[in-house]
Amino acid sequence: MSTIRLTAAQALVRYLAAQKTPEGDSFIAGVWAIFGHGNVAGLGEALYHAQDTLPTYRGHNEQGMAHAAIAYAKASNRRRAMAVTSSIGPGATNMVTAAALAHVNRLPVLLLPGDVFSTRAPDPVLQQVEDFQDGTVSVNDTFRPVSRYFDRIQRPEQLLTALPRAMAVLTDPVECGPVTLAMCQDVQAEAYDWPVSFFKERTLHFRRPAPDADELATAVAAIQAAKKPMIIAGGGVHYSLATDELKSFAEAHNVPVAETQAGKSALPWDHELNLGSVGVTGSSAANAVAEEADLIIAVGTRLQDFTTGSWALFKNPERRILQLNAASYDSGKHNALPLVCDARVGLQALTQKLGGWKAATDGASFRAEWLSALDKATAAPEGGNELPTDAQVIGAVQRASDADTTVVCAAGGLPGELHKLWKTDKPGGYHLEYGYSCMGYEIAGGLGVKMAKPDSEVIVMVGDGSYMMMNSELATSVMMGQKIIVVLLDNRGFGCINRLQMATGGDNFNNLLDDAYHTEPSQIDFAAHAGAMGATSEHVSSIEELGEALERAKASSKSYCVVIDTDPLPSTEAGGHWWDVAVPEVSSRKEVNEARKGYENALADQRLGD
Repeated sequence: MSTIRLTAAQALVRYLAAQKTPEGDSFIAGVWAIFGHGNVAGLGEALYHAQDTLPTYRGHNEQGMAHAAIAYAKASNRRRAMAVTSSIGPGATNMVTAAALAHVNRLPVLLLPGDVFSTRAPDPVLQQVEDFQDGTVSVNDTFRPVSRYFDRIQRPEQLLTALPRAMAVLTDPVECGPVTLAMCQDVQAEAYDWPVSFFKERTLHFRRPAPDADELATAVAAIQAAKKPMIIAGGGVHYSLATDELKSFAEAHNVPVAETQAGKSALPWDHELNLGSVGVTGSSAANAVAEEADLIIAVGTRLQDFTTGSWALFKNPERRILQLNAASYDSGKHNALPLVCDARVGLQALTQKLGGWKAATDGASFRAEWLSALDKATAAPEGGNELPTDAQVIGAVQRASDADTTVVCAAGGLPGELHKLWKTDKPGGYHLEYGYSCMGYEIAGGLGVKMAKPDSEVIVMVGDGSYMMMNSELATSVMMGQKIIVVLLDNRGFGCINRLQMATGGDNFNNLLDDAYHTEPSQIDFAAHAGAMGATSEHVSSIEELGEALERAKASSKSYCVVIDTDPLPSTEAGGHWWDVAVPEVSSRKEVNEARKGYENALADQRLGD
């Protein structure tokens, strides 16, 4: 057997560079790295010599780097991914939040945190957290519950099994998610005689499981028996590259489509069968049809509570759920009829079996009414410089965008408004992280999207609260020449949660800056801050000025930030649905007691286990 002597870090880097997509691209498109004593001498040295085959990118925050890597994978429909390496200690734990985000959203990312010495000779080393009862524990054990595969590399040759397992998880339609290989820092530098064949270029394939014949027959019978079916399209439609098949199925069988946050843009916004968003942040059209539907065909969605209105949205007593999903875990939720398969393959099989069957569902009137409400909500305000709503800002950004624009957002009130109001012309034009609803994802995520889609204009919409959580990768985007446009809506606090606080009977408390404890009023100059990180920036005072600034931003060659003050209270009244947020049973506030009564009434609509 022919061998080559390499350190464990050098072997890891060489192996990653050899993993190719069917199109011939490197599956691991690059490695994000912040070096410290736990990885600079090992992985740092190995990456230095591999810059031509596996580029290294430097960020400013480990969580931000991981967000960028995850966004890259999402924008690539999971066909490509990135790795992220940190030192031990805080560098590693900074990535745990991002790992959870990737886990919830089923997105591939390879995390390579440094770890303690496998020999334990110098214990405790700098940044080592000691467990008084378990000598095998390090802080990297916090990755275990948020990783789809976890391994601690304590010998170089363990990579011979760990790396193929990692690739299998990262490319699997069911198991896809974060992989953590905790790299003991002394092992990174230790040499081993590796089989040369281990580094042979390998083409990865993305499995498309076909449906079981019995499940398919049951699904076809359920669809044929339905009088008012509807489709809920999730992120799995995108990851399966099944948007054309979704469109063909809907048209062939006259089944209207609603979209989750991850599924939005699966159909063009102006398609006659596209009812828009569904659930808590849903359009009035989609939710009206969902309430009456007797069969919900869920395609590639895990049916989280924002999609189902906390399982109170589907009100037809005869309703059934058909779950077309690659994961059996998702297919069996709420006594659904399972159709465990790839979305593209499953839709093709259903279309073939259904032949000329068509549904009688008609959502045209609901759709027309909704589009009218949408246009009204996003129209430019009349008369002066009153604080605009989020919806009016979205309208201005929409008017400045074209079919090749990708809008990026994550948490707070903006995702709800965008889910309802943003119009997407083609797949991938809408990039929201809402599975984990992680504040701080937006700017780093926008950078990752731009790297995956360099020809797309990437517009990041972010609130002031989320911007303050994490903004450092704006400087990274400038440094790397990866231009993004940031539209920062300043409503002076956490406006979304303030509205929720009020809706559940609470008083304004600790959400808006003016309602939080302070001895001096907050006076943050966001435009100056963005400018200090190298972006071109400006503050505008009206929707009209925002439109003009966006034209300047589009013409700019580097990242551009436009700040606008907004009203924290209004949200789009049309559409939407109840969401289960428990209200206290006992309170001295009459508003809370009244909200509790409404909450108890709403609970009666939940259909749990049905």
